[in-house]
Amino acid sequence: MDKKLTLSLDQEVIDEAKVYAKTHGTSLSKLVENYLETLTIKGKEVNTIETTPLVESLCGIIELPDSFDYKSEIRDYLSEKYK
Repeated sequence: MDKKLTLSLDQEVIDEAKVYAKTHGTSLSKLVENYLETLTIKGKEVNTIETTPLVESLCGIIELPDSFDYKSEIRDYLSEKYK
């Protein structure tokens, strides 16, 4: 059930949030609702997928530099694959 909520925010923040919501195809109300939902769900137990010992043993095995751009690597790989 939807309820009305009144907030006092800086006008510049409101204006920027409206632009953000519009460019992402949502309303400001939905944006705030989703944000508050993510904050409140952190305290609740979330069902997660259990990882196998194999996956856990592989976690962190590869160290990449901070400058590594995985999007660029994916793009290059796909460009080569579909040449």
